[in-house]
This record gives sequence, C-alpha cells and structure tokens, in this order.
Amino acid sequence: MTASRSTSPLALPAAGRRGFLGGSAATLSAGMVALLGGAPALARAAGMDPAKDVGILNVALGLEHEAINAYQLGAGSGLLQKPVLDVALLFQSHHKAHRDALIATIEKLGGKPVAEKAVADYARALRAETLKSQGDVLELAARLELGATNAYLGVIPAFGDSALAKVAARLAADETMHWTALSGALGKSLPTGALAFGA
Repeated sequence: MTASRSTSPLALPAAGRRGFLGGSAATLSAGMVALLGGAPALARAAGMDPAKDVGILNVALGLEHEAINAYQLGAGSGLLQKPVLDVALLFQSHHKAHRDALIATIEKLGGKPVAEKAVADYARALRAETLKSQGDVLELAARLELGATNAYLGVIPAFGDSALAKVAARLAADETMHWTALSGALGKSLPTGALAFGA
C-alpha cells in the first residue's frame, strides 16, 4: 500500500458504480450502453463498434480505481482485524494489478485512461462514515465485488477483440473469488443454483 493513499480494499457501493457507468455513457456505443443496461438482444441489434473497446476498458478502469480506494478506506478504518486486514490488502493488490493491466491496454490501443479521483471523493460516494464494524466493511466489499463480477461478465460479448473478452473473463474470475471469500467470512451460504453470476 502506498502511504499517499487512504484505506482498505472495499469497493464502491452499487450507486457509485451506476453513477460511473452513467457518466461514461457518452463515450460508449449505443450497443454498449444497451449491454451495460442488461439488454444483450438490443445490443446485438444496435451493432457493436470495435472502436469502442477503449471506452469499455475505461469503464472497467473506473471500477478498479473505485475498488482500490474502497479497500483503502476499509483498511484505514481501523475496523479490520488480522487476518481479515491481510486479505483485504491482498484483494486490493489484485485490483491494482487489474488497474495496471487496463491502463497498459488502453494506452496500447491509443486511448487515454480515465483518471483516478481523490480518495475523499470515493469516501463520500461510498458513505464511508457509515462503516461502524468489520462486518459493515465486509458487506460493502462483498456487494462491490459482486457488482464487479456481473459488470465484467456483462461486457465480455461487447468486445470486438476476443483477447480483450478473455481479459474481462479473467477479471470476472478474480472478482468472483473475492466475493466468495468475503461471503464466507460473513458466514453467508453459497448460491444454491447454477449460473448464479452475470444474469
């Protein structure tokens, strides 16, 4: 963890993710907007523009910035006990690796990576002041990891480049692992049905 950053690995609330996606809509094709909105048939009808891959990747990068800062807020809250704190920092390191890979890919495609906001902005969006216990932090993190899993699974069909789709699938796998570990720490049961993610 860098000293300049605030706290721990709990990602942003769903409202923050929705806000980011909404703010990025102007950079995405009509098909991408339909796909992110949960309408894959409409997305196919609108046609996907491979030139929009950078826009999709920037949405993902925004989510990774959010997750890094959310985990930072959790880690810095003083609410996480060992070994939970260690796991939170491990998950944060995964999100940092995701961020770095996304930035490199966006730049390789000739795009400009979306900038990270100040940690105070993430704290406000996540309502960090409402975190009062380790359980609160874990609940927030699990909610955000589930949102990230579903977001990555939702954009896989949108990429014009199958290599980018594979990267999104690998990111979704990491997010699913995070969600599973956090849910276990909270004593929650695994999903009882198949195909529980990405619906």
